[in-house]
Amino acid sequence: MNPLARFLALAGFAVALASCQMFTPPEVQESGFQPSDRPITVDNVGANNKLAELAKAQHPRILATYGGEYSDPKLERMVAKVVGNLTVVSANPTQTYRITILNSPNVNAFALPGGYLYITRGLLALANDSSELAAVIAHEMGHVTANHGLQRQQLEAEEGLATKVVSDVLGDSPTAKAALIRGKLRLAQFSRNQELEADAIGIKSIGEAGYDPYAAGRFLQSMSAYTDFRSISGATDASLDFLATHPNTPQRIDLAQRHARQFGAPGVGTRDRDSFLAGVDGLLYGDTPEEGYVRGETFLHPGLGVSFTVPDGFIIDNSAAAVTATGPGDIAIRFDGVSIDKNRALTDYIRSGWVAGLDDSSVKQETINGNEAATAHAGAEGWQFDIAVIRAGGQVYRLLTAAPSASTSLETVARSVSGSFRILSAAEKAALKPLHIRVLTVQPGQTMGSLAAQMVGVDRKLDLFRVLNALSPGAAVSAGDKVKIVTDK
Repeated sequence: MNPLARFLALAGFAVALASCQMFTPPEVQESGFQPSDRPITVDNVGANNKLAELAKAQHPRILATYGGEYSDPKLERMVAKVVGNLTVVSANPTQTYRITILNSPNVNAFALPGGYLYITRGLLALANDSSELAAVIAHEMGHVTANHGLQRQQLEAEEGLATKVVSDVLGDSPTAKAALIRGKLRLAQFSRNQELEADAIGIKSIGEAGYDPYAAGRFLQSMSAYTDFRSISGATDASLDFLATHPNTPQRIDLAQRHARQFGAPGVGTRDRDSFLAGVDGLLYGDTPEEGYVRGETFLHPGLGVSFTVPDGFIIDNSAAAVTATGPGDIAIRFDGVSIDKNRALTDYIRSGWVAGLDDSSVKQETINGNEAATAHAGAEGWQFDIAVIRAGGQVYRLLTAAPSASTSLETVARSVSGSFRILSAAEKAALKPLHIRVLTVQPGQTMGSLAAQMVGVDRKLDLFRVLNALSPGAAVSAGDKVKIVTDK
């Protein structure tokens, strides 16, 4: 692992937006975990089904990774209705499915062998009608009925063995590296083929169930727009990543529309928009109170009672494990907390061995906004790091900043972030409220701009309004239309 990944654990920065993540988790174990007893269940998982048992063991891990289950009876009934309609026409009607809504703002859906399907509340916030939700769920059902999980597991096992043989025989030679790259490309292509096959199965299913078959293409476009919205430059191209595990979106949209045409011209099938919007009205949007809130370029945690701000151009990503941010020039920031004896000096803690490449002479004791603190610098293999450790409210927090060695911005960014760290007042903590999706009916005279202006707690309101409602820049709203906004009310 390179120093940046080792120091900041940046592997978790990417938000899963590409589509689903079809996978068989590593370290599959058959015991030691108990499945949750509250997911939406279409039917009981088949007895003596080995794949289902293996997937069941992973269920608690999935919940831990994605913030647990999201419980909302109204929303669950809406999702269960869609699943029920699809089960009747699925490629394998005898297959049973277990659907869990995950309490994560990420836009994602995935499947495990044995009929375990997962969708995030972030995905539900982005969709706009029941047919789009059906397209996502049918796609995941396609993975299950096509046994993609088992195929993937077998291929990865073969690739792992081949990698070991190449490494043992050829070591670090260029020939070895080329062989390993070819193997990774083969795995990636296998996954792309799986995705396209699941697309075809899913579109056939939603068309046969009476849903709009063009919904798959529409939602792929929404995910592409959301990816652009989330990106720093607004111009990232997933197709440039040759190890991407999914087909690029333009290709998938084109193929999805071709499959949909088999059912007729656009307009065929039902979208069931009103039922869907009624289900997502009130849906939690963004971060949970337990993980703190991101408000533009500021992170605020009412429970911990602390806050800090990142510079313009940085995007904050909040998770249960840590708060991370990335910005221009490949600069990255990580914020987390650690348990340290209250009598231990923070300078001693920095010198205790957890910082790779520490410049011992740079370790300094400081005070940041009235809080005891210590700072230091480190460097390793093309990267430079700034470390700030702050004791506040009986807890100890770390702000870690990384930048390429050639960067001249590390000090400026790091001091800006650490200097913004402060303790929230009681009034500030009380004023912080979670955000929700609210469905409004457009009134005469209202425009996209006036509706977007009602949103709170988010940046680039008009852009986000368009993304959430799948509206192009040239589109307009009409009186009587139903739209989604984000608000703390």
